[in-house]
Amino acid sequence: MDKLKKVLSGQDGSDDLNILQEANEASTLGWGTRVKGFLACFVAGVLCSVLGTCLLWVPRKGLTLFAVFYSLGNIASILSTMFLTGPLKQLKRMCDKTRALATAIMITCLVLTFCAAFWWNNKGLALLFCILQFLAFTWYSLSYIPFARDAIIKLFSACFK
Repeated sequence: MDKLKKVLSGQDGSDDLNILQEANEASTLGWGTRVKGFLACFVAGVLCSVLGTCLLWVPRKGLTLFAVFYSLGNIASILSTMFLTGPLKQLKRMCDKTRALATAIMITCLVLTFCAAFWWNNKGLALLFCILQFLAFTWYSLSYIPFARDAIIKLFSACFK
């Protein structure tokens, strides 16, 4: 209500806040609503990924449908966490030095998957980028678990000695 009063009184309300900070401050969702939003978005992401996997076997267009639905599922899963932490905090966490590379690879692979599926019409590349998406998303997710990445690196180094 205060923001409305500022706008109507001629004050623009731009107190050196960028768009993300304003969106984060405007979020008045209660914890229960945030959890419901997270669950709905996450379940939609998982369903998209599963649907994409089922559509993999459709003749001619199956791999393209898989790439699209799998990528949409990953996008929905990433967006679901924004309900819990807020968009600004989530974007800051995604750009932390421990997650920046995984985030960059994941987003690049998402974009390249759509390019391979729609513009280049290269099913092999689309599948490769989906696999890279999965690996980058897994590495990104492991960064939230303390010492998980170190354990994986030790496991692989022990296996390949």
